[in-house]
Amino acid sequence: MISNTEPKQKEVKRPDQIKRVYFAYIWHGFFLALTMSMLDLNTVFPTLVSLLTSSRLVFGTLYAIMLGGPLIFNLIFSHFLSNASFKKKYLLIGIIMRSTAFLGMSVSTYIWGTKNPGLAAGLFFIWVIVFSVSAGFAGIAYSDLLGKTLSGQKRTQLLAAKQFFASTASFAGGLIITGILKPGLMSFPNNYALTLLIGFIGLITASLGFLFVQEPPSKISPNRDSLITYIRSVPHEVKSDGALLRFIIVENLASFSVMVLPFYIIYAREVFKLDSSYVGKYLLVQVSGTILSNLVWGYISRKSQAKTILRLCIATGVIIPLAALTLARTNAQAYSLVFFLLGFIVSGRHIGFEASLLDLAPDDKRTQYLGIRGTLNISIIILPIMGSLFIEFLGYEITFALVSLVMIYASWLSRNNSRCCRAD
Repeated sequence: MISNTEPKQKEVKRPDQIKRVYFAYIWHGFFLALTMSMLDLNTVFPTLVSLLTSSRLVFGTLYAIMLGGPLIFNLIFSHFLSNASFKKKYLLIGIIMRSTAFLGMSVSTYIWGTKNPGLAAGLFFIWVIVFSVSAGFAGIAYSDLLGKTLSGQKRTQLLAAKQFFASTASFAGGLIITGILKPGLMSFPNNYALTLLIGFIGLITASLGFLFVQEPPSKISPNRDSLITYIRSVPHEVKSDGALLRFIIVENLASFSVMVLPFYIIYAREVFKLDSSYVGKYLLVQVSGTILSNLVWGYISRKSQAKTILRLCIATGVIIPLAALTLARTNAQAYSLVFFLLGFIVSGRHIGFEASLLDLAPDDKRTQYLGIRGTLNISIIILPIMGSLFIEFLGYEITFALVSLVMIYASWLSRNNSRCCRAD
């Protein structure tokens, strides 16, 4: 393994280079957010899959692959990338693969969405796997590039700024979704095929910003361990760094909130008998929450550390399932508060967990820590499937209540482990 006694890697100092990094990540964040609005995991994706199949288990499995695919192979990806001095090209390859998956989903929906929805749902498994696995490959290169070009505070500030611009793009995406899914304008499957095609174009555009980043070389070991040795070293690395161990425990517990995220829209459709227009409406409310939350996260990032954002995000995850159960007894308009709060938790998780991990990771082990974090965040892989089974056999009320209880424990644990995320 690489020695941890090497000096800290220096961040990029030249102002023009820092501006390029800011531009690249904000540009990518803007168009990625526009793209992901076309397949929003809390509104659009659940509705689309429910139109192809009525099976909650199929949907839960697809959602698990969508979330867990980027993580499950992270140790293998991190081992491969740990010996690469320059990782930007791998980031671009991963983005191109993800955009191809968008195009594949668009074509599958257009051709078989009504003629053979079962086949379309089956093909989605292929495209979602490509989409998710390439995301994991690109994600490590993305985070490593960010980690070696900016220091801790600048990273957190950039992530908050990127989220703000991304939120405006998401709002624009919500308007597009609302227009395309407006009843009477376009019929299924043409409407969803078009949104996925827009996602394909947006993701290609998002990659262009990284072409202008001047990547400094990474420190690599002259004698890289074999993959088996690399994997066997994980328990030692986790045990030797208490902050990393606590981070992994807290993130796995916090992932229980992810278990039910896609079911809030399905719950609303069943309770209120909603038409497709509410997909866009709820998405706009969610994005509004994200925009407001980014102002909050940006302020906190200037005044405090990333772990504060992480803790507030977990606390919000306690409230959302209880709010859903309460507001389901009112009307569809009041229920939109659930999606407003989802906007907070979606952006908060991204900023809080990613920035906190980069804060605690030593420079010479950053790629390895990213791989460990992804692979050991195993709960996010199985929880969506468990969520579908819990809802099927226990119902929404008991499942939502259980999620809130787990999130209360995660919130307590994150606040009582003061070194959950070591600061620079």
